[in-house]
Amino acid sequence: MLDEIGRAVVGKPEALELVMLGVLAGGHILIEDLPGLGKTLLARSFATALGLDFRRVQFTPDLLPSDVTGAPFYDQRSGEMVFRPGPLFTHLLLADEINRTPPKTQAALLEAMAESQVSIDGTTRPLPDPFVVIATANPIEYEGTYTLPEAQLDRFLLRVRMGYLDSGLEAAMLRARIDRAAPEATLRTLSDPAQVLAMRAALELVEVADDLVQYIVALITATRDHPQIQVGASPRGGLALVQLARARAVLDGRDFLTPEDVKSVAVPALAHRITLKPELWVRQVEADDVLARLVAEVPTPSTVPDAPVTAAASGATAS
Repeated sequence: MLDEIGRAVVGKPEALELVMLGVLAGGHILIEDLPGLGKTLLARSFATALGLDFRRVQFTPDLLPSDVTGAPFYDQRSGEMVFRPGPLFTHLLLADEINRTPPKTQAALLEAMAESQVSIDGTTRPLPDPFVVIATANPIEYEGTYTLPEAQLDRFLLRVRMGYLDSGLEAAMLRARIDRAAPEATLRTLSDPAQVLAMRAALELVEVADDLVQYIVALITATRDHPQIQVGASPRGGLALVQLARARAVLDGRDFLTPEDVKSVAVPALAHRITLKPELWVRQVEADDVLARLVAEVPTPSTVPDAPVTAAASGATAS
């Protein structure tokens, strides 16, 4: 599936893997990067390959909460109020430039992201399952934008940054565009919603040793005690780290967790959940760098999965 999506999103295997981990772990993904790097294309490609219904909402300053969630309207033929679902009622929602809309509209996503449901006029309506939000944000543009509150940032399972292509990959992307004589590559559908839910269920079969649980707790605690961090990661951050690490193990074809699984997803899972001290903003120190150093400093356990006991070994022990 990643190979298929890679036909459209060229040269970004790390970003594609992280988004796939977020989908497998049952969370929402924030893609924060400069314009024109393929964020919208990535979201649309995942929806196509996974076989999920896809809706896109362009967040603007005049967008209302009802434009996202839907609202009841009066049906003149029946004389009754009828609920008209908004674009939120889909499998994969692309919240494009989410930081361009006011907090009131941003908050309309909170219940949906946390509980996969929407409450309007005293009625709670469930959203389709699976439900995934992929939101994009431009980190360098401040005029006409509204910073996401910490409570909503914490709802995102991970944050992904794509970055520029190197010159060789950019040339390959341009050549591929010229050769196919079409704006975008046509992708195959390789899954469906039921299969996505089955893949998510597979994560619960991944074993997590007790020392790895303590390692994850040590990482979370270290973010709260670090001298450069004003507000550390919440308990939800620990849960996100566990599920993303399990998804990494599943992607590698394993049913047990290793410290490397945890380390590989620690920065994407936790960097957007911490708040650095104000003086670091002046020095242009980023949370990703602070967290990467923190992960390197926390002692790593030497976990070895239990080896299965074979019949020959059992007989030798008995003798």
